[in-house]
Amino acid sequence: MNQKNIAFAKDKDLANSLVAIRRAAKRAVQVAVSTNTDLVVSRDGKCVRVKPSEEQSSR
Repeated sequence: MNQKNIAFAKDKDLANSLVAIRRAAKRAVQVAVSTNTDLVVSRDGKCVRVKPSEEQSSR
């Protein structure tokens, strides 16, 4: 796998994709907090449910 930083990709969409993923993750935490639902994340290759905290939503 290529170890180069994605921010330096020649494709503009690819270079900006990490920003978009982080923005979507932040919004997912906000929605989970406001609806009192769990987030489903991958940890060690397994899907686990995580309770979001108010702290996470303000990041």
